[in-house]
Amino acid sequence: MTTTGHEPRGPLAGVRVVELAGIGPGPFAAMLLADLGADVVRVDRPGGPGLGIDPTYDLTNRNKRSVVVDLKSEGGAATVLDLAGRADILIEGYRPGVAERLGVGPDAALARNPRLVYGRMTGWGQDGPLAGRAGHDIAYIALTGTLSMIGRSGEPPTVPANLVGDYAGGSLYLVVGVLAALQHARTPGGRGQVVDAAIVDGSAHLAMMIHGMLAAGGWQDRRGSNLLDGGCPFYGTYETADGQYMAVGPLEQRFYDEFSRLLGLGDDAPDRGDTARWEELRTVVAERFSTRTRAEWTEVFEGSDACVAPVLSLREAPGHPHLAARSTFVEHDGLTQPAPAPRFSATPVSVHRGPARPGADTEAVAADWDVPGLAR
Repeated sequence: MTTTGHEPRGPLAGVRVVELAGIGPGPFAAMLLADLGADVVRVDRPGGPGLGIDPTYDLTNRNKRSVVVDLKSEGGAATVLDLAGRADILIEGYRPGVAERLGVGPDAALARNPRLVYGRMTGWGQDGPLAGRAGHDIAYIALTGTLSMIGRSGEPPTVPANLVGDYAGGSLYLVVGVLAALQHARTPGGRGQVVDAAIVDGSAHLAMMIHGMLAAGGWQDRRGSNLLDGGCPFYGTYETADGQYMAVGPLEQRFYDEFSRLLGLGDDAPDRGDTARWEELRTVVAERFSTRTRAEWTEVFEGSDACVAPVLSLREAPGHPHLAARSTFVEHDGLTQPAPAPRFSATPVSVHRGPARPGADTEAVAADWDVPGLAR
């Protein structure tokens, strides 16, 4: 599927967002808002982002427009405040106090626009002993206990890329926060406010169910020992004859019965309810999976309720028949990428612009937002 067109559309059409350029969860959150139809203007800094990613391939900047403003130059802060004065939401990901020193902190922005939602994306939050410290995704999920749950028993924790901290615990919570605050700002008597989205808060919150299970005695505080962390032999991954993997998750008994039948475990297989024999059962399941290739096992389980799926690579995933049928991945300007999510029946969303090029939209934004200072 190839998308066309350049006009923002979706449930957030008409919402204006200023994104002060950064890396990681802030840009991803702004992209989510842009995907949903918001007019997101990214304020890039001279020289580009710190990680030096080629803007052509930085998909987290799709559906946005870009202007370049040097916040350290004379008039730079005033230009950003002019944008904030015409925006509904502003997102920044600086360390606490940096935006204030640059002259674009929440007090200055809300003085210009009392209904502005000022979203702050950090790892440690705006206060606390670590607030001023540097950090990245891995440190945030480590401190909250989330990282300790991921991986095999007796082995080091497995790093889940930057998905659990930066994006799940950071970006998604920032988006929920700024949209909730926007709803409040638009109600009678409502006003703008600051949203403090910290990755440590979101990452801790993601483990809510596990904390409940831990308190109830249904979860052991060590990885690789529980129902959902790889400790269970019928919830995990198994290598196939060709060195690929199948994912297995038939937790409910009726699904497990179908899994057992299709895998060919036989009546002499260890009882799945006997946790003392879980390792024995794991060995039996592993031996069965090692007898056929991933493609062969995929065919065996095709159309069943056994809760088994092939583990596909990033390049393989777009070609899966189900994902292709749903257009879960789309192509835009030659780049295959995940489609916007979720989906809306009345206000459909799409990829309508490729990654924003720094400064490429300055004149258009200056005219659309009536901020002539941008074009000088």
